[in-house]
Amino acid sequence: MDVEEEHGPEPLPEALVEPLEAYLRELRLRRGLSPHTLRAYRTDLLGLLAHLAAHDVRDLADADLRDLRGWLAAQQAAGRARTTLQRRSAAVHGFFRWAEQNGRLPRDPSAALRSPRPHRRLPATISQAEAGQLLSDALTVAQEDGGPVGLRDVALLEVLYATGVRVAELCGLDTGDVDRDRGVLRVFGKGAKERSVPVGRPALAAVDGWLADGRPALAVPASGDALFVGERGGRLDPRVVRRIVHRSLRMVDGAPDLGPHGLRHAMATHLLEGGADLRSVQEMLGHASLATTQIYTHVTDERLRSAYLQAHPRA
Repeated sequence: MDVEEEHGPEPLPEALVEPLEAYLRELRLRRGLSPHTLRAYRTDLLGLLAHLAAHDVRDLADADLRDLRGWLAAQQAAGRARTTLQRRSAAVHGFFRWAEQNGRLPRDPSAALRSPRPHRRLPATISQAEAGQLLSDALTVAQEDGGPVGLRDVALLEVLYATGVRVAELCGLDTGDVDRDRGVLRVFGKGAKERSVPVGRPALAAVDGWLADGRPALAVPASGDALFVGERGGRLDPRVVRRIVHRSLRMVDGAPDLGPHGLRHAMATHLLEGGADLRSVQEMLGHASLATTQIYTHVTDERLRSAYLQAHPRA
């Protein structure tokens, strides 16, 4: 579907459409962005281009900072969340910066555009004791069941908590991505970026148990090299992983209802509580910016403050 069709019955001017299509094409080919991310970019930028066209801007080169501020103000007046405004503003910055760098614009009108800072919310997580209980309960269930699915569930829970990988990264792992000699996993993250993530002995032992006594019972020719497979033998679907994590956490008294990303938060938080430096945690999580990782310092600071208030006689 092209941009004009998505916009509706009134097609956008070609001088607005063509740069957007070229930009999206470059994002797809050179940066390897996922279809979901590309759709988000397309939707955000289409909103801007529709705003420009409605205000008689027919060519990208005619857009100025006032037009962009007007678009952002309209978004804010419509009640868009701060996080949405920041995301859309970032999309616009990237688009106009690309246009300037590629000689499509003499200047970048978005350079001085500012968006509201989002409220920094502490990510929900579980304590170290709850994480231990989660993994212990999963192992007990697997031992009582005696089937391959239980072994798989223990292994994937161990890997999620040990490494903090995203659910898509977990499902994308192949058997050859497990390096037992070095104690790491080879992970392909966002933008097809490869990184090595340390994995502890309990997680490696759980993976070995799954590979020896679980996976052979479920694998079929179509499984290929997938490390984790479903009950029909195909590569495990992220939705199945989410169900497993939610179900497993319901067995832990007092634990919040979290998905796989909650275990990612837990891993990062517990590393920092244990003395790991922020830069190392950034590399393990695969964050492009250290600023993204810094949210976890707020979690640990909050717990320190809570301990202070509970324990200090003059708190």
